[in-house]
Amino acid sequence: MSKEDQYQRELEVIEAVKDKSPVGKFLGYAKISGPGWLQGAITLGGGSLIGALYLGTISGHGLLWVQPLAMICGIIMLSAIAYVTLSTEQRPLRLINQHLNPLLGWSWLVATVMANIVWTMPQFSLGTAAIQQNLLSIDPANQGLLKSSQWIIIAVLFGTGLYVNYLYQAGGGGAKLFDRIIKVMVGIIVLSFIAVVVSLASSLPWGKVIGGYFPNFSLLTTPADAYLPLIEKSSNPDWWTKQILGTQKDVIFTAFGTAVGINMTFLLPYTLLKKKWGPKHRGLSITDLSIGLFVPFFLATSCVVIAAATSFHGKVDQKNLGLGDARLLTIPAIEKSLAEFKGSDDEKAAFQEKSIAEFNENDRMIAAMLVKRDAGALAGTLEPFTGKVVAQKIFGIGVLGMALSTIIILMLINGLAFQEIFASKGSAFENAATALAQKKPYFLGCSVSGLVGCAFPFIWTSNEAKAALAVPTSVIGGSLLPIAYFTFLLMMNSKKILGDRRPEGTARIIWNTLMIFATTMATVGSIWAIKDKPFHAGTIGIAFLGLLFLVGTASFIIKERKP
Repeated sequence: MSKEDQYQRELEVIEAVKDKSPVGKFLGYAKISGPGWLQGAITLGGGSLIGALYLGTISGHGLLWVQPLAMICGIIMLSAIAYVTLSTEQRPLRLINQHLNPLLGWSWLVATVMANIVWTMPQFSLGTAAIQQNLLSIDPANQGLLKSSQWIIIAVLFGTGLYVNYLYQAGGGGAKLFDRIIKVMVGIIVLSFIAVVVSLASSLPWGKVIGGYFPNFSLLTTPADAYLPLIEKSSNPDWWTKQILGTQKDVIFTAFGTAVGINMTFLLPYTLLKKKWGPKHRGLSITDLSIGLFVPFFLATSCVVIAAATSFHGKVDQKNLGLGDARLLTIPAIEKSLAEFKGSDDEKAAFQEKSIAEFNENDRMIAAMLVKRDAGALAGTLEPFTGKVVAQKIFGIGVLGMALSTIIILMLINGLAFQEIFASKGSAFENAATALAQKKPYFLGCSVSGLVGCAFPFIWTSNEAKAALAVPTSVIGGSLLPIAYFTFLLMMNSKKILGDRRPEGTARIIWNTLMIFATTMATVGSIWAIKDKPFHAGTIGIAFLGLLFLVGTASFIIKERKP
């Protein structure tokens, strides 16, 4: 089927269901879904995996509601972004620069490019680890095989990412194959994690699992039940209560700030324009986000939270006791004593052991419970429940699918961003379709993102290197995500941008209520996530966030008043 035939079929389906009930429309739109699956592919990455792992570890099943609610907020804003894009059929960067302020537009683009480049590295690292540890089961002691296989795996991941993006840019049959590949990859991710939970089904506390989907805000003020008996018998109950509450708040607010990334807000409008969707596709786009983004995200992250809660929450093994002891040494008073200690390395080690011995067993157990686990640790602990094949192979396929799909979409977004950068330089690219057809900038952007990801063995190694790259990127992306939301909130209320397509009456009240709620949650989550970043980066990020809010509001008022 040609691109024109596909477009005509979409219009026929839209026309056929326009007078049907919401359920009828949903079922009709489901047959022609598209860009929402790209959103699902990027959000199901390493960040969602680690976030879900820690949600299950820290609070068991009690925080199952966090990621779905955060994603609902994200979909509200993505729906608004789709509404503006489909109503105007123009590139958002141009609209933002013209009708609001170039500072908002170019900050959005720069943050997107930074995120695309930096966050490919952990995805390449995650994909390489999934193949080596889970699928090939290479012995960690065999360093020679690990290093030699590493570069082969990296080359395959990069080549796959570049080829799939070639299909996207090729159009026609290639673009259709691209859509199918993304849908299959998202399906594999979801089915892999569902298989893990199904194998655990007989041992799960289903009452707690179901109850976990109902928001429980008591975890903002009270530690999870598993910690309470140990806290009561610990050497410092008040201190442990404060520590655990802080950790629980961190995972809740960070989830709200990161469920939808800054680059996802850039991806959606440009993929809609690439498909040449217009005002008639607005209802389809919202359904598309539900099917391609929310459903896979909800299923995959829920399964990981449930598996992590079953394996880690309230449980301690000998290895984690040692890691917990290391955590105890970071308590400020002890850390200060160690820093001021004068003596040999042996004497310092003895002093460390003496410091740990002053804590009782309950302190050590709490510290061990709070140790962060990774995907490899989860796969290992699932073996008694699921068997080795499910625990290692199927879980590994799911993790690899997460990493590879995210690599592909990060490269894609960077290609679209580079197209926009080059398109903005000349009048020949003013038309959205023409701008999105430029192949050289597209593949340059894809390659830059992918090649930086390939370099993770040299760059993404030490904590210092990660901080040097991840801290500014996460701060800029985190502080600009609410601004991206706020910008499209202003655009949804702009008569200059939308004209007679601006929502009015009850529809406008509903849109603004939902968007203000989503923007507020993203702002609180982002501030919470970046406030304690090192090198005063969090303070700078929050100040920049405030500056852009002021610039955006002032620009909106001034531009709307102009004749």
